[in-house]
Amino acid sequence: MTAIPKLARFHNNVLTKYQIYNSIFITLPFDTITNTGVLLPLFHKVCEKGFQEGKNPTEIVATFFKKYQENPSEKEENDLLFRFIQYIERQVVLFDAIEDAAFPIVNNMDGIGTLRNSKETAFLNDKKEALKRHLEEFKVRVVLTAHPTQFYPGSVLGIITDLDKAIRKDDLLLIKKLMAQLGKTPFYKKKKPTPFDEAVSLIWYLENVFYHSVSKIYNYIQDNIYDGKPIDNEIIDLGFWPGGDRDGNPYVTTQITLDVAERLRQTILRNYYRDVRRLKRRFTFDGVQEILTRVEKRLYKHVIRSYEKINFSQKILLEELYEARDIIEKEHQSLFIEELNDFINKVRIFGFHFATLDIRQDSRVHHQAFTQIVTDLLTTGDTTFPSNYHSLSEAAQIEILSLVKGSIDPSILSDEMSVSTIESIYALKTIQQRNGERGANRYIISNNQSALNVMQTFAMLNLCGFENELPVDIIPLFETVDDLENASHVMRTLYSNHAYRYHLTKRKNKQTVMLGFSDGTKDGGYLMANWGIFKAKEALTIISREFDVEVIFFDGRGGPPARGGGKTHQFYASLGPTIEDKEIQLTIQGQTISSNFGTEESSQFNLEQLLSSGIKNEMFTKDQLNDHHRKLMEDMASTSYKTYIDFKNHPQFLPYLEKMSTLKYYAKTNIGSRPSKRSTSDKLDFASLRAIPFVGSWSQLKQNVPGFFGVGTALKKYEDAGRFDEIVEFYNTSDFFKTLLENSMMSLKKSFFGLTQYMADDPVFGDFWKLIYEEYKTTKRLLLKLAGYQELMEDFPVGKASIEIREKIVLPLLTIQQYALKKIQELQKTNPESKEIEVFEKMVMRSLFGNINASRNSA
Repeated sequence: MTAIPKLARFHNNVLTKYQIYNSIFITLPFDTITNTGVLLPLFHKVCEKGFQEGKNPTEIVATFFKKYQENPSEKEENDLLFRFIQYIERQVVLFDAIEDAAFPIVNNMDGIGTLRNSKETAFLNDKKEALKRHLEEFKVRVVLTAHPTQFYPGSVLGIITDLDKAIRKDDLLLIKKLMAQLGKTPFYKKKKPTPFDEAVSLIWYLENVFYHSVSKIYNYIQDNIYDGKPIDNEIIDLGFWPGGDRDGNPYVTTQITLDVAERLRQTILRNYYRDVRRLKRRFTFDGVQEILTRVEKRLYKHVIRSYEKINFSQKILLEELYEARDIIEKEHQSLFIEELNDFINKVRIFGFHFATLDIRQDSRVHHQAFTQIVTDLLTTGDTTFPSNYHSLSEAAQIEILSLVKGSIDPSILSDEMSVSTIESIYALKTIQQRNGERGANRYIISNNQSALNVMQTFAMLNLCGFENELPVDIIPLFETVDDLENASHVMRTLYSNHAYRYHLTKRKNKQTVMLGFSDGTKDGGYLMANWGIFKAKEALTIISREFDVEVIFFDGRGGPPARGGGKTHQFYASLGPTIEDKEIQLTIQGQTISSNFGTEESSQFNLEQLLSSGIKNEMFTKDQLNDHHRKLMEDMASTSYKTYIDFKNHPQFLPYLEKMSTLKYYAKTNIGSRPSKRSTSDKLDFASLRAIPFVGSWSQLKQNVPGFFGVGTALKKYEDAGRFDEIVEFYNTSDFFKTLLENSMMSLKKSFFGLTQYMADDPVFGDFWKLIYEEYKTTKRLLLKLAGYQELMEDFPVGKASIEIREKIVLPLLTIQQYALKKIQELQKTNPESKEIEVFEKMVMRSLFGNINASRNSA
């Protein structure tokens, strides 16, 4: 199968099948109107031809109705456009299902970047023992986050799963029924989900995908690299944010946190219960059957009597299973023992927690809450803090914070945020008691700016009744350009604090530091964010090694390149020896979860790619930047940063986003529980604007500014100076620089300025639009020149082909969205009270879903 070129496999198994099944799909009647599917291809052609001729969306829609409809009323026009939206949404689902079904055929599951390939390469180079030593320490942690850029409700995800299976079997009758079901299933939520709803949606992936793919990878490593011997390392850890991520989400309560943790525990135990029932069919031997029956009953009780205290734990379960294995080995010739070993491995990996529930809160909220806590304690006569605490210097406050201990009663606190902050810490203790320490042992401080931010959290944890040792990792998250530059200074202060350093000795001398691509790019632009994070990692590695601390980097990566996404495994493989790399930790979210980890095969493949990138970086290649390359990177990042900051400070920047993009509609889509901005003000404030709607709005405009703006200007500086050959040499010799720019190419590939060409003539925003377009053209021209390509993403033909098909599918949707936005703008000028505005706003909002799902990494 893999002897056929990858692009040919894609065409045969994805493109051709999509054309066949789509031709069936568009003939299915979903309502009393039977001609929608017939008219949609005609509308598509009108859109393509119209943009080629330089027409604007309003002209294109008018041309279509004039050519193919006989004097329709305005209501009939709008009804048809809404039906087009419904069809296109479902075409995207169909393409998703076909692409998922073809994943193991299109991708070589034993090729470059897989574990089998890494193992064979290591063995051929006589590095088997080195590989074993590496895997004894190396880990990958993927964290499913509460950033809901996935628009499919659970019912649609179920249909995608069934379609996937039917397409693999070429069961045309079932495919046709499922497509009919798809046509009648609503795609949008009538009300916002709660954080618990979001958690349940993501737990589906844990239960149905990760439970199988993670254990399969672990079993392969144990059997083929360690010759069947046990490994004292889980290798892959799972993390979870829904229900624990409080940053900017007022709907995450203490009870929600406890409920999500309990749901995670019940889900993993339910999976264990099913596995034990299967094992009982194999192990019908004396001595073993009795153990498995005992385990089955205890698991059942532990799920049914959820909150009741029952004496059962991962340790007790493993002791039972080890006893069973001993009997099988000694008395039953190890018959079927590989099936029991698989189950034992699952229990070791997933414990009673399934995935670690991270707690996260913003440092500014912490500061306010902690200040009030101190005030309340002083008011009650408590002597934990000196009466002049608030007037002390930061250094003096840190010294006090490092020593405090106690057990605060939340009822004495006067401020709601203080109460909820302390209660969340007590919830963390409760979760550890029920799910094990790994159930919730990480506290992330977003927007971390100082050592005081960390020590306030350290003190709050110690004021919540933890005894001698604090079983929690405190993780500062550095996001803005300034915070990234200051990160090593913050950590030096912490490492120099005796109490905090002692805490780290009890945490295996490991310190996790999170670095946020999303807000870094939003704050400083694409090149500066990526270079700033690279330099911060280097500086943090140096300072951590100086204090004999192993720093672990946790990357807050969104789906698109603008938020640290793109070719993630290549990014990790490109890091050199100046950056600590014992673990890879990253967030995955939104469409990235369903597109990269949505099926067992894609999950296994992408997890193996991450594992192999760490193996490659550690054992085979060390791509280290030389001094000249550093100077080039520093200069380009600075040039890009200035260009981006000037752009961001342009007087039309925020008005353009507010009036010409879909920004304000994100908050109305009911896709997630969290507000789209941190502040409650009606006025658009850039600082409080979240990265998802910010990046997503540029994506809806097909302009993708955060993924390229400033890159072209930085490259042009060297072209103008006659030094472009230096950049070419840098590109051809540095995996880091090459990966960085190839991810930017993806942003350009997903841009289409013909869609908004009409804005060039806008009396208010025309010059601003031209400014963006010129930077796009410059960046595209110079990236093609640099790579020696004729087309963007030339070296990635399958990714390029997938993007092109997806962009083609949603072209009518984008046209409808821009048409509706223009209508809204016109009506607001001429008739601001018109009820039609509401109709067109709904049209914009409904068109968001398909566009985002088609992009798979748009926000």
